[in-house]
Amino acid sequence: MTARIILASTSVFRQSLLKKFNLPFETASPDVDESALPNETAPALVERLALYKAQAVAKNNSNAIIIGSDQVALFNEKILGKPHTKENAIAQLTAFSGQKVTFLTGLALINSHSGEQQTTVEPFDVYFRTLTLSQIEHYVDAEQPFQCAGSFKSEGLGICLFERFEGRDPNSLIGLPLMALNEMLLNWKIDILALQQRQG
Repeated sequence: MTARIILASTSVFRQSLLKKFNLPFETASPDVDESALPNETAPALVERLALYKAQAVAKNNSNAIIIGSDQVALFNEKILGKPHTKENAIAQLTAFSGQKVTFLTGLALINSHSGEQQTTVEPFDVYFRTLTLSQIEHYVDAEQPFQCAGSFKSEGLGICLFERFEGRDPNSLIGLPLMALNEMLLNWKIDILALQQRQG
C-alpha cells in the first residue's frame, strides 16, 4: 500500500483506537462547522460531518486514504451536547439513571487520489445502572467528563455507570468503529492483516 493513511482528527482516543491496526498513520485537524442543518436527523448529521472532516483534510493531501469520524449521543430522541460544567454533567447523568442512551458514530473514508468515498453510521446503545446522586457526584468529581457528550468516559471509570452495552463494535462508543473501518478498507482491497508482514 503506497497511499498514506490520515486520520482527520486530533482526538487522542481515536488515535489510540486506530493504533490497533498496527499501521503507520498521520493525523490532521479538520476545520469544519459542526452545526446541524435545519431539520437534520442525527444519523444524517454524523454521516455528513464525518464526510466533511475527511473532505477538508483531503483537499491538502493527495494520494492518501483519509478517515473522518463524528459522533452524537441521543437520549429520548434528542441530541446530547457536552455538559461543559459540573452541574450540567450531574444533571445529564441523573436523567440517564436506569435509562438507555444511543450513540451514533459516522465514519467516512476518502481516497484523495481517485476521489472515491464511502460512508456509514454505526449505532451503539448503553444502558445505565440505577445511580444514586452520591455515586454520580463521585464519578463527576473523579473524571470531570465536561467535554464528553453524555458526561462520561467509557474507556475510564465511566464503565462503572453501566448495566450493559448493546452494539456490534464497542470501539464505536469511544469514537472510531474499527470493524466498519476494516470492512470499508477491504472494499478497496486494503487488507490490514495482509499488511502486517510488511511492518516488521
